[in-house]
Amino acid sequence: MIRDEGTSFDLPLLAAVLSLLAVGLVAVFSASSVTGLLERGDAAYYFKRQLLWAVAGTAAMTVASQFDYHRLRLVTLPLLLVSVAGLVLVLVVGQEISGSRRWIDLGFLNFQPSELFKLANILFLSAYLAAAGEEVRTFTRGILPGLVVVGLGFLLILAEPDFGTAAAMAATSVLLFFAAGAHLGHLIGLGVAALPALVFLVVAEPYRVRRLLAFVDPWADPLDSGWNVIQSLLAIGSGGVFGVGLGQSRQKFAYLPEQHTDFIFAILAEEFGLLGSLVVVGLFFFVAWRGYRLALKAPDTYGALLATGLTTMICLQAFLNIGVVTGVLPVTGITLPFISAGGSSLVVTLTGVGILLNISRQIRP
Repeated sequence: MIRDEGTSFDLPLLAAVLSLLAVGLVAVFSASSVTGLLERGDAAYYFKRQLLWAVAGTAAMTVASQFDYHRLRLVTLPLLLVSVAGLVLVLVVGQEISGSRRWIDLGFLNFQPSELFKLANILFLSAYLAAAGEEVRTFTRGILPGLVVVGLGFLLILAEPDFGTAAAMAATSVLLFFAAGAHLGHLIGLGVAALPALVFLVVAEPYRVRRLLAFVDPWADPLDSGWNVIQSLLAIGSGGVFGVGLGQSRQKFAYLPEQHTDFIFAILAEEFGLLGSLVVVGLFFFVAWRGYRLALKAPDTYGALLATGLTTMICLQAFLNIGVVTGVLPVTGITLPFISAGGSSLVVTLTGVGILLNISRQIRP
């Protein structure tokens, strides 16, 4: 099931991704050193785990880059069923951390089913919408069948609860419908119909209301709901233009929560300053450019939709994370691709990059 396309893959895209991965390993080592020492007695504990995941993810990316993306249709349905089963299972036996059940403890690793579903959903929608052709402009035969899968995944991820991941997955799906040629009126109608439900979801949970209020004015509750944002902004401001230096962050000393996961960009900004932050942001913009460029040049509709969905999955999550860390968006608890510590996310994201690289191999000059 492996085919040699006979052309080279997108080296600039690969270079940008590997650069982000290298920055991530350095950032995880620095940001997690205090937590690792206090909790595990090993300052390099989280770094070593992340390094193993990076090796596994790079291997997955290599295999995916050599695997003809057209044949992904054969594994799409089984992968989708497994991911949905995982989303159901995590609600029953998942580890509860900070009030959420997002991980299944497999003994040797913690598996996050929502990450697998994000990839499976893109594979499914890309195959379905490509096959639908002109019927995608109809609602019942075009949008509705795909919407059922997206809605099921959204509700299951929301039940964990993980509103940020659910919203990012849904937004990526809407963009895929749009890219496939869905009727704009249908998409706008769905957005208008979903708006009251989204408002209800926010106000129905007190912690979401507190996060929204903290976004408006974090200083109104600086010791509770506003703490994360305030400490994140202090870290970013302390970095100045050139940063305080690698390993010299002060906010990682129990001031900034989730410093090696959700808020790792703040530690990166503190240690590498504005210039280092701009380099990371620039790399994500470069990944977006190369990914959407592949979508425009893909040899068929299926490849174009795959490239669109995978690129959006990566770059939208990066935008959301950096937006939260800089106080531009409310706190959502979403990680920074390639940078934040986390095995499931890293392996799935690198697998997605591998699919992008395979698409690039099949583009003829």
